[in-house]
Amino acid sequence: MKKLYIETYGCQMNFADSEVVASVLVSQSYLPVSHADEADLILINTCSIRDNAEKRVLARTRELQSLKKQNKNLKIGIIGCMAERMQQELFKKLEGVDLLAGPDSYRNLPQLLAQLDAEERVSDILLSTSETYEDIDPLRFQSNYISAFVSIMRGCNNFCTYCVVPYTRGRERSRPLESILKETLDLQKAGYKEITFLGQNVNSYNYTDEKGKQWRFPDLLAHIAEQIPEMRVRYATSHPKDISEELIDVMAKYSNICNSLHLPIQSGSTVVLEKMNRKYTREDYLKKVEMIKRKIPDMAISTDIIAGFCGETEEDHQMTLSAMKEVDYYYAFMFKYSERPGTLAEKSFDDDIEDDIKGRRLQEIIELQQSLSLEHNKRDLGKTFEVLVEGFSKKSELQLFGRTPQNKVVVFDRGEAKPSEFVKVIIEDCTAATLMGRLV
Repeated sequence: MKKLYIETYGCQMNFADSEVVASVLVSQSYLPVSHADEADLILINTCSIRDNAEKRVLARTRELQSLKKQNKNLKIGIIGCMAERMQQELFKKLEGVDLLAGPDSYRNLPQLLAQLDAEERVSDILLSTSETYEDIDPLRFQSNYISAFVSIMRGCNNFCTYCVVPYTRGRERSRPLESILKETLDLQKAGYKEITFLGQNVNSYNYTDEKGKQWRFPDLLAHIAEQIPEMRVRYATSHPKDISEELIDVMAKYSNICNSLHLPIQSGSTVVLEKMNRKYTREDYLKKVEMIKRKIPDMAISTDIIAGFCGETEEDHQMTLSAMKEVDYYYAFMFKYSERPGTLAEKSFDDDIEDDIKGRRLQEIIELQQSLSLEHNKRDLGKTFEVLVEGFSKKSELQLFGRTPQNKVVVFDRGEAKPSEFVKVIIEDCTAATLMGRLV
């Protein structure tokens, strides 16, 4: 058997895609291995969302090329979003790369590898309007056998001006409900305790079954929650424009749907949001947050924030800070704006905010979020949560860690508890990032 090593960068979707890739290639007699120097085939699953992400991949690929001196038969492939965005340019930048495959080409990897026997380099970067990999059972080769990602849709139709996703992953298409249900029930039988539904915008899921019934995301979520009442259900990522009262009512109804919601705001300024083509205003966003908290008071909301988007004024930046305080996020992914080639922002706007100003604004956002996270966690002191145990603490095997329904990490002395169990933990201390508690 040939040995396969996959290294994954970027979002949860990429990690789920790597499991699809592993499944496709294991069926062709490849064996996944944990170290690159053991492999006959190295695939690097890539992200194009920011320039730094691409630079990391380029540097890592050049580093891996040295392994070809030890194994002359070694093949290296770049797959995913960078392969789709940069295409043949990657062959010019990286002499040791043999194969390129875009996000919709994983089913064709066996044929591409067979072509390499006769050709020096091969690529398939065609995007599909229908591919969802619904008939491929992902190989959970890097799994903890407790939590699993389940992709329910691919692509994006939103065309935010800063974002490459519609160009690297194509247009939106929803996976058949029957396929999602089968995968979920299989995970339950295998002993998994939690699933996370994935999509660039999960709450625009829309599928019509063979009987003509339309399934939107609230319908899907309710149906799956009923089918697997013993498993936790999460999802990511949501677009604020598509968050509906119906969806929040479903979350409130089913106790196994976790009370955590990732709701990217990107900016607190309506002027900037309009330039970003986010399709909601500051007021729209805050009104939906108010509705969510009214219906589910213990909902924990996380977000994405971009500092220094084109034309952002100091007033716009202050509005982002004030929105952060009003929403009271428990966590945030925070970045400086990085202009991406081919996007509407690159074509339409000047990247006119100086890097030191971007850096200063980002630092202010980070410092505010640190204080919000700490205060958010302090409010949990003395409370008891049901925690799904995921594994041992990095600091000591005498401690375990797990997550609350609000997706907060909890560390506690292990006692008689074991990974994959649900336990009750009372919170006694905290940092901005972690809750500390003891078993009840």
